[in-house]
Amino acid sequence: MRRVKEIEVNDITEFKVKLLKWAQSYSEVTWLDSNQCSQAYSNFDAVLAVDAHTKLQTDFENAFNQLHDYHLKTSDWIFGYLSYDLKNSLEDLESRNFDGLKFPELFFFQPKKLFFFKNSTVTIQYLDCVFKEIDNDILQIQNATTSTLKGIKHSELKIKPRVSQQGYIDLIHKLKSHIQRGDIYEANFCQEFYTNGQIDPLLTFERLQDLSLPPFAVFFKNKSHFLLSASPERYLKKEGDLLISQPIKGTAARSSNATEDLNLKNNLLADPKERSENVMIVDLVRNDLSKIAQKGSVLVEELHAIYSFKQVHHLISTIKAKLRPEISAVDAICASYPMGSMTGAPKISAMKIIENLEFSKRGLYSGSVGYFSPDGNFDFNVVIRSILYNAETSYISFSVGSAITAKSVPEKEYEECLIKAKALIEVLEN
Repeated sequence: MRRVKEIEVNDITEFKVKLLKWAQSYSEVTWLDSNQCSQAYSNFDAVLAVDAHTKLQTDFENAFNQLHDYHLKTSDWIFGYLSYDLKNSLEDLESRNFDGLKFPELFFFQPKKLFFFKNSTVTIQYLDCVFKEIDNDILQIQNATTSTLKGIKHSELKIKPRVSQQGYIDLIHKLKSHIQRGDIYEANFCQEFYTNGQIDPLLTFERLQDLSLPPFAVFFKNKSHFLLSASPERYLKKEGDLLISQPIKGTAARSSNATEDLNLKNNLLADPKERSENVMIVDLVRNDLSKIAQKGSVLVEELHAIYSFKQVHHLISTIKAKLRPEISAVDAICASYPMGSMTGAPKISAMKIIENLEFSKRGLYSGSVGYFSPDGNFDFNVVIRSILYNAETSYISFSVGSAITAKSVPEKEYEECLIKAKALIEVLEN
């Protein structure tokens, strides 16, 4: 059972900084932050979950059944991630590419301590076994410093691509040949950037947030495994019988010049290739959700609406459906996993082809981080614009991708990847 205490906070921004610093002493940490972005379907502004009471860590085999049983057994909040390679538990697929990160393929934990943010109110939920610590913890957080942590040396880093520019272009031509043959009509193709060295995970995360201020930011820690995410994309949310998916397809850089920025925004919205990419993914999501939805309930609420973030403009669509009552929360995820915006269409064919052409195992990249609530609701993001770090092996990685169609120009797709990589490189190298 959980016991609850509410506090009012005058300076939410300062309290968040102190809270995240306080959380670093725990082995398991999940911080989800909307960065005050206006999100129609968000239940809270931010949440911190720390200190595992129980946990589930496994590879892809039977992973979703284990997750289903774990959620039922705990009957509590659980936080964690689904790696992209869980696709292998759902279809006859495999992942044999190079893996420098060595993260578990699924990880969830039941936190002893939870902090939910809504406006100026922080609702704190502690399990009974640690409730006696709550007042002392609040005092420690309030008295924590907001200065930079000391003691973790940030190496001088030089980010390297796993594949050269010409190599990438050659691979896109191969991918387009599959499209021309009719094997697929769209695929999300990704490339890895990597280096070796040490970083301060929290400081790196704070720098990334300052550059991006995304609506689905994540700081995740499982002992020596870290995810520092500036994701702008929601994968899937369940609220009662309502399902909401908000795929992104269509990207343009921003400009500091207001007139030029408006032109970039309008050009993105008018670009037939970008719009067609978005429509293809919307159709894929509609098809996935129709497998588990009540008849006639799948609706497109927004079609390629334009959203602007600090670094980029995006085309985002919103698809809603009503879940059939006999479908469990985990089965609702299985019906659409991995998300269409990170695979392509037809989905299974696209996943097979990109697995053969990509050089690196995706792992947590293009997977999802989020939570299940005690009543069976959930909310998960898409892991993009994210730095992955294995502190034990000093391996640092991020990947970026773009949607490839028959109309794709390989050189422009490479440029789009660099736009997406810009903030990540800036954070790590500077």
